Amino acid sequence: MPARPVSPAQLPKSVPVFPLSGALLLPFSHRPLNIFEPRYIELVDAALRGDRLIGLIQPEDTSEESPAGRAPLQKVGCLGRLTHFEENGDGRYFIILEGLARFRLVHELTVMTPYRQCVISAEDFADDFVRDVGEGDVDRTRFVRMMRDYAEFANIELNWEEIERTGTADLVNFCCMVSPYGAAEKQVLLEAPTLSDRAETLIAMTEYEMARGRAGGGAPLN
Repeated sequence: MPARPVSPAQLPKSVPVFPLSGALLLPFSHRPLNIFEPRYIELVDAALRGDRLIGLIQPEDTSEESPAGRAPLQKVGCLGRLTHFEENGDGRYFIILEGLARFRLVHELTVMTPYRQCVISAEDFADDFVRDVGEGDVDRTRFVRMMRDYAEFANIELNWEEIERTGTADLVNFCCMVSPYGAAEKQVLLEAPTLSDRAETLIAMTEYEMARGRAGGGAPLN
């Protein structure tokens, strides 16, 4: 398997992209995906033959999960490294992408492949390659308190021993990825400038949801 890139300079100028509404990938996190559309099966085949890099990015119009053609894309996505794959016997794949770094979409290429390819830049997100960057700025106590409050609110059981063993960056990013919010909120979490900003944004979203639920404005989203 090709080595994991450790800086923007080690990334290719262009990558195949997988437009997927509501799917959030963050650095050092893992996103499982079931691949069944022929265009994305070809994308996975090409990635396995090459550097195993795939850009996960949301379309601007989230009314379709993965629109055909050249529907406009968000300006920021996350580059993933294909670390695991299984063939399901009927031409489908189950894959796992490990988040490398966020990227800015520079422009889309005109290509003959059924999947889309884009020129990207990760220069603005060089810190994403360092796993624990920004951890000291996160109020972990407040973040974990939010998790406890939400677990009680939504009647969710959590493994608190495992949470205590988990690094702050991994914990914040995992919670953002599994949070029950929509595509627009997921994009806000992705684009948060720092880890602390991302943690505070998720806390604000969760506190708002709990306040609405307790006031009779709706059930939990999970």
